[in-house]
Amino acid sequence: MDLPFDGAISQFFNETAPESLRKAIASADKDDSLNPDYPYREEMKGKAYDAHMEALQIELVKMQAGLKASGDRVVVVFEGRDAAGKGGTIGVMRENLNPRFAHVVALSKPTEREAAEWYFQRYVDWLPAKGEMTILDRSWYNRAMIEHVFGSCTPEEREKFIRQLPEFERMIVYEGIILVKIWLETGRAEQLKRFLDREQDPLKQWKLSQIDIDGLGKWDAYCEAIDDTMARSDFKFAPWTVILSDDKKRARIAAVQTVLRAVGYKGRDMGKIGEIDPKICGGTGLRKR
Repeated sequence: MDLPFDGAISQFFNETAPESLRKAIASADKDDSLNPDYPYREEMKGKAYDAHMEALQIELVKMQAGLKASGDRVVVVFEGRDAAGKGGTIGVMRENLNPRFAHVVALSKPTEREAAEWYFQRYVDWLPAKGEMTILDRSWYNRAMIEHVFGSCTPEEREKFIRQLPEFERMIVYEGIILVKIWLETGRAEQLKRFLDREQDPLKQWKLSQIDIDGLGKWDAYCEAIDDTMARSDFKFAPWTVILSDDKKRARIAAVQTVLRAVGYKGRDMGKIGEIDPKICGGTGLRKR
């Protein structure tokens, strides 16, 4: 089987990755956590996950009906490390919702004309109308993190973005749109393992991109960009929710709970939603554990 990018991920694992990462990946059992700082040693059991997620799916459908009736609008921003589980979590959240009212937006590289516009302009076009929810698979935060790490924007352009960001998000919130910002965080060994799994799986190879390959050796640069960005964008009116996503099942439950708790709707059953696990979900300080 031909490997994408000529097997660049396997080559990084075998030749360049720190020895500690190679040992963690090679010695772990299938369900073990590779991150020593993650609070659980094994992933959530399937039966417990399925039972809770079934209840949450019903609440999501009730939430959508409530949005349609009230005209409320919701924007959910999903950001996070590469391979942190954004796509899978969004898929679970969207699974039983009407796609006419719950839009997933994953914008590609700006066109020549979009690159000449105000940076936030193309995102405004995707904000929801009454009764709708927009889920952003990456967002305007690209400028502060990915573009910054890869040198796709100048330091001056990044600082301009940071200066304009509070007013942009404040306008969204003051317009009455419910803004939920979710950051999925995963450990370095777990990230590399997921890349290796994608490389070997023909059904998942499409998830890999040149940015993933080029970013393999930029973990520390990403850490610096993430720390700086989150410190300067964790607003009281639009705070970040950080979810440790080394266990995808626990992360997906926490993400859905976060959205359901942020949106008021008729018949909301807080007992079915359940308490959010503070060990894996909280404020920006959770990343520092």
